[in-house]
Amino acid sequence: MSRFEAKKPSLCKSEPLTSERVRATLSVLKGIVTSCYGPLGRLKQLHNGLGGSVCTTSQSSALLANLSVTHPILKILTTSMQNHVSCFSDCGLFTAILCCNLIENAQRIGLTPSTVIKLNKHLLRLCISYLKSEACGCRIPVDFSSTQILLCLVRSILTSKPASMLTRKEIDHISTLILRAFLLTIPENTEDHIILGESIIVPLKGQRVIDSTVLPGILIEMSEVQLMKGLPVKKSDSLKVALFCASLSGDLSDTGEGTVVVSYGVSLENAVLDQLLNLGRQLVSDHVDLVMCQKVIHPSLKQFLSMHRVIAIDRVGVALMEPLSKVTGSQPVGSLGSISPSSYGSVKDLCTAKFGFKHFFHLIPNEATVCSLLLCNRNDTAWDELKLTLKEPCVLLGGGCTETHLAAYIRHKTCNEPESILKDEGCNQTELHLITEAFCSALESLAASLEHDGGEILTDMKYGHFWSLQADSPSIVNWPDLLSRCGCGLYNSQEELSWSFLRSTCHPFAPQTFLPHEAAGSANYLTLDCFTAKLNGLQVAVETANLILDLSYVIEDKN
Repeated sequence: MSRFEAKKPSLCKSEPLTSERVRATLSVLKGIVTSCYGPLGRLKQLHNGLGGSVCTTSQSSALLANLSVTHPILKILTTSMQNHVSCFSDCGLFTAILCCNLIENAQRIGLTPSTVIKLNKHLLRLCISYLKSEACGCRIPVDFSSTQILLCLVRSILTSKPASMLTRKEIDHISTLILRAFLLTIPENTEDHIILGESIIVPLKGQRVIDSTVLPGILIEMSEVQLMKGLPVKKSDSLKVALFCASLSGDLSDTGEGTVVVSYGVSLENAVLDQLLNLGRQLVSDHVDLVMCQKVIHPSLKQFLSMHRVIAIDRVGVALMEPLSKVTGSQPVGSLGSISPSSYGSVKDLCTAKFGFKHFFHLIPNEATVCSLLLCNRNDTAWDELKLTLKEPCVLLGGGCTETHLAAYIRHKTCNEPESILKDEGCNQTELHLITEAFCSALESLAASLEHDGGEILTDMKYGHFWSLQADSPSIVNWPDLLSRCGCGLYNSQEELSWSFLRSTCHPFAPQTFLPHEAAGSANYLTLDCFTAKLNGLQVAVETANLILDLSYVIEDKN
């Protein structure tokens, strides 16, 4: 008989955040993500102690996916961050660090979780309201008639990925290509709703980053054998295309949506092959120049089409089917039966291209918002952020300036207008002051995480921007002599500014709002963040911190 063990009772722990072990684990996680933050962030090598592949990264998506966490509180935090990154592709480290800071600061002030949560929600609403307002001093509207702000955004994203190891020249080149590819996907004639096209990223190994390029249309990798067969002769201004999503391999287990009628005593394989050849005859009769199949094309059908100067390309894969349908205007055929004339499409031309050691068919579209981006150093994040920017045409100042400016604004707002908050939230002045200071300190600590070399962080008393001072600088000095530009690059130290050390005790001040339009155009190299990604990261960080602070019990099943 098999032996049975008695079921173990579930383990119930109250007030999990009071556990030193939980606090220490949160502190370790915060240390890991903080050390990766920003363009000077340190790389991490993640690997299994038993062997396997090694991941070298500082990106939140790779970091969180490869970190093994077991405690329920850490799982809540990392899952929230991963969900944010899966939707917005960036600001994962920003979100994780801010969340950890908020939890730590809330524990330090010793107020009841309900009071902290209530006021955190109010302060979050103040932040969102200000960042979305026209008066916001750290938000820049994007003018799509000019590429300057968009280039700055892409450049900032690439610069923040130290594992890519790109030089300044390479970053400028890749930024220009990504922006050009993005603009190619925007249709020329648009109405109220813009439907973006698609950019297919083709990674190339063993080539220089500077060799990356962007081409209109689609590149399909081909073998040297296909290259030797030549290209179809154009009989008109365009080439006629047939696109198949059904297998043309002759395999009976994958005949698509159609039926195969077989007479008694006839070989099934021969019957299917006959049907494939009948299909080939129809394609030739309909003057098709190019046949593409998601799956495999039978060698006999390939040979038949080749004899009639029809190019056959198989194994294009499911990922290319939608872009191919957009480029050619054809409807994917899902059966081996007769093809409707409306299913055919066309391309302007077909040529061959060689990049590195790879050969490609290059499908040149008539009019389509699909392009191929050949990247010798792949980065999808910049592309995703440009799409988000199109939906919400604004960017936020980067380099820590949005965080310090927002902290200064919230501090001044709650100090000068406390009555409405005290009345609405039912708290006293001391609680409001402590929680506001904890919230603003969390934002400032987040900005300070950009400094990894022991330098001092300052903030100016006019704009509330972030300024970094090198380590071992003299204590008594004329600040403009040592400071160059603020973190985002918008303001320089030669203006009439006064500074104080970040998180030093100083009277709350009102940072200048209403960012002038000419200010954004005055600097060639601004550091910017995607508005949508950062705004959502702020919300996720506060809401996740509130959820964790609100936990009274953790019940674990040990069976």
